[in-house]
Amino acid sequence: MRVPHTPRSTTHTGAHPTGGLLARLGRWCFDHRFAAVGLWLAALVGVFAAVGAVGPAYEDAFDVPNSDSAEGFAVLEEHFAHLGTGGQSGTIVFRADQGVDDPDVTVAMEELFTLVDGGFPDDAGVPAHPGATIVSPYNVDGRGQIARDGPLADQLAFAQVNLAGHVDRTEASLIGAAIAEHAPVIEGLQVLPGGMALGEFEAPKTEFIGLAFAVVVLILAFGSVLAMGLPLAVAVAGVGAGVGLTALLSTLLTVPDYSTIVAIMIGLGVGIDYALFIVVRYREGHHDGLSPREATTRAMDTAGRSVVFAGLTVVLSLLGILLIGLASLSGLALGASVTVLVTMISSITLLPALLGVAGPRVELTRWRGVVMAGFSALALLGVGIGVPALSAGGAVLALVALFTSFVVPALRRAVPRRTVKPVSETLAYRWSRTIQRNPRRWVVAATLVLLVLAAPILGTRLGFSDEGNYPDGSATRGAYDLLGDGFGAGFNGPFVVTAQPGAGGSLDAIDELHAALTATPGVAAVTEPVLDDADAPRAAVMTLIPSTAPQEQATTDLVGDLRDRVIPAAVAASGLDVNVTGTAAANVDYTEYLSGRILLFFGAVLGLSFLLLMVVFRSVLVPLKAVVMNMLSLAAAFGVVVAVFQWGWGADVFGISGAPIEAPLPLILFAIVFGVSMDYEVFLLSRVREEYNKTGDAARSVADGLASTARVITAAAAIMVVVFGSFVLEADRGAKLFGFGLALAVLLDATLVRMVLVPATMELLGARNWWMPKWLDRLIPRVAVDGPRGEHVEPVLQPAFEQAEPTVASVSAAPRERVSV
Repeated sequence: MRVPHTPRSTTHTGAHPTGGLLARLGRWCFDHRFAAVGLWLAALVGVFAAVGAVGPAYEDAFDVPNSDSAEGFAVLEEHFAHLGTGGQSGTIVFRADQGVDDPDVTVAMEELFTLVDGGFPDDAGVPAHPGATIVSPYNVDGRGQIARDGPLADQLAFAQVNLAGHVDRTEASLIGAAIAEHAPVIEGLQVLPGGMALGEFEAPKTEFIGLAFAVVVLILAFGSVLAMGLPLAVAVAGVGAGVGLTALLSTLLTVPDYSTIVAIMIGLGVGIDYALFIVVRYREGHHDGLSPREATTRAMDTAGRSVVFAGLTVVLSLLGILLIGLASLSGLALGASVTVLVTMISSITLLPALLGVAGPRVELTRWRGVVMAGFSALALLGVGIGVPALSAGGAVLALVALFTSFVVPALRRAVPRRTVKPVSETLAYRWSRTIQRNPRRWVVAATLVLLVLAAPILGTRLGFSDEGNYPDGSATRGAYDLLGDGFGAGFNGPFVVTAQPGAGGSLDAIDELHAALTATPGVAAVTEPVLDDADAPRAAVMTLIPSTAPQEQATTDLVGDLRDRVIPAAVAASGLDVNVTGTAAANVDYTEYLSGRILLFFGAVLGLSFLLLMVVFRSVLVPLKAVVMNMLSLAAAFGVVVAVFQWGWGADVFGISGAPIEAPLPLILFAIVFGVSMDYEVFLLSRVREEYNKTGDAARSVADGLASTARVITAAAAIMVVVFGSFVLEADRGAKLFGFGLALAVLLDATLVRMVLVPATMELLGARNWWMPKWLDRLIPRVAVDGPRGEHVEPVLQPAFEQAEPTVASVSAAPRERVSV
C-alpha cells in the first residue's frame, strides 16, 4: 500500500520575488540587458586585444619527468646543443637520379639549407626568424645522412631540421610549406619536407559544419529562429572568450597548440547544450502564461542551477587531468576548463540579457527568418568543408531573402505555431512507459550491446602512430616512405643513446657499448660514437636505428630490452651512465607514464562525481548508477575506437590504417565525455527529481521527466555528435580519432543510456532511487538543482514489482494539464 504524498505546488507567479542567487542574477541581467550585453562585448574586445598585444606562446613539452629519455635529452642539451634538441624536428628529404653528390644538386640543396637556417624572405609567409637550424648531409655533423647502400644508394639523402622550442605546430607547418615552395627545380631532383612537425597543418574549420547542423536541428526541433539563434550566440561568445583566455594562459604555463581545437570542440558542444536547456525552460514558462521576466527568473532558478552544476562537473572532470603530472596535459586541461567555465558563465549572464532583448519575439518566427537561417546554414557548411563558393552563395542568398521580404508579403508572415501535445501524448512519454513495463528485459539487452561494443578494449595498445599514417600523396608520407626504402623502416624513428662517465670514470668503454648495441637483435645499425670534446670528452652520443617502424610493438619491446638487459650488461664493469632517448623512446616513456597513472585519474574523477551527485540528488543509488552507466557507454565507445583505429576495421572509410591508439587520447576522451554525459544525467534527473517532489510517484516522475527533456536532450546530443563527428573529416589521424570517439560516446549515452537504461533501472528500483540513510542525509550539505522547492522527500520504500503495473495504468488514465515544450 502506498503512503499518501502531498504534492507540492507547481505554481510560479512571482510569489517568491527574490529566489536564489541565480534567479537574482538572471533578473538583473534581464533588467539591465543592454548593459550586460555591452559588458560582454567589452570583455571579448579586451581579451582579444590582450591576445593581439601579448600573443600566444603555445608549447608542447613532451618530456616525461624522471624518465630515461628526459635524462638523455638533458645530456644532449648540455653537451650537444649544436644539434638543436630544444624543440620539434623534421627533415628535408631529397632524391636525385643523377646522385645527391652531383655538383648542381649539391649547390642547389646547400642554398635551400642556408635559406632555412637563416630565415625565409618576407613574402614566404613564415616568421622572419623561425628558429630553424639545419644539419646538412654535406658537413661533418651530418655523417650517415646519405644512403650509401641499398636500392637508393647515393641517390637519397636528408637534412635534419631542428626547430626552437617556441615554434608551434602552425609555424612549423608554414616552414614545411616554405621548404616545398623554395625547393630547387632540377630535372631528376625530388625534394620533400618530412616529419610530423613540418607536415601540413591548418587550424580546423570543421566546427562550422556542426554550427550549420545546429541551425537546422534547432529550427526543426523548436520552430523558432530566435530560440535557435540565442544558444548559438551564447556558445560562440563563450567559446571566443575561452579561446582568447587560453591563448593568454599559454604565456604563463605550458599549453600545447592543439588545446585550441579541444577547447572549441567541447566549448561549442556544452555551450549550445547549456543555453538550450535554459531557453527551453524559458519557453515553458512563457507557455504557462508567465511574463518574459518571470519566465527568465524561473528558467534561471531551475535549468540555470542544472547548468551551473553540470558545468562545474565538466570543469572538475577536466581538472582531474592535473593529477597525471605532465605539463602539456595540464595546460590542455586548464585551457579546456577555462573555456567550459566561461561558456557556462555566458549561459547564466549573457543569455538572460538576450532573452530580455528578444522578449516575446522568441515565440514569433517569420518565413523570412526561416529562409535566411537556412541559407546561413549553407554558408557555414561551405566554410566547414572548405568550399568558398558555397559559403559566399549561402551568404548572398540570405541577404537576398532579407531584402526580398520587403516586397514579398508572404515572407513577412508568421510561421504557424505547432500544436503542443500534452505530456502523456508525446512519443518520449510513451517510449518511457514501454521501457518501464519490461525493465529487466531492456536493462539486459542494452547492457549486452554495450558490453559487446566494449569488448575490443581488452586488446588496446597505447602508443603513437607515425608518419606512415599520413594520406597517400602527401609530402610527409612521401618523405617517410623514401627514408624507409633508403635507410630501413626503423630509420623514421631512431633512438639516441647518450653516455657519460660515472663518478671517477671515463668513456674508454664506449666502444664495448657500441659493439653490444650493434649485436642486439632488432637493431639495424648504430652510428659511431660522437664525443663532445675530442681532447677531454665528457659525453658521447650514438644514433641507433631499429629494424622496425616507430609504431611497431617490436620497437617498443626493443626499448625495454636495451634498457633492462643489453645496456646494464655492457656497462656493468665501466660504470658508464647511459640513456636511451629520442622521439621514439620518449613516446614509449610517455605511454608507460600515462598507463601507470590513468587509474588514479579515473578513480578520482569517478569518486568526486559520485559525491557531487549524491549531494545534489540526495541519493546513494542514483549517483552509483550514473557512474556505472557512464563508464559502460565510455567503454563501448572506446571499444569501437580500438576496432577502427587500431585493428583497422573500416579504416578505408576514414582514410586511415591500423596503428596504436595515441596514448593521451583515452584520458582526454574520458575527461570530456564523462563530464558531458553527466550534463545529460543532471538535466534528466533534476527534472525527474522535480516531478518526484511534486507527486511522490517514482514511476510517474520518470516518465514525466523523460518526456519533458527528451526533445531537448535529443537535439543537444545530435548537435554535439555532429560538432565532434565533423572532425573525422580532418586529415590528422589524432583529430579523426578524437572526434570519432567523442561523437560515438555522446551518441551511445544519449540513446542506450539516457533513453533505455535510465528509465529501466529507475523503474526497477522505484522509490529506492531516492533513498539515503538518515545519518548520511544529516551529514552532507543541501544543494538543489531542481529549483528552490527541491527539498529532500522521504521515499516510499515499496518493491518496484508491486507498484509498476498499477502505476502505468493509473498514470495513463490520469488527466494531464502540463504540456511539453
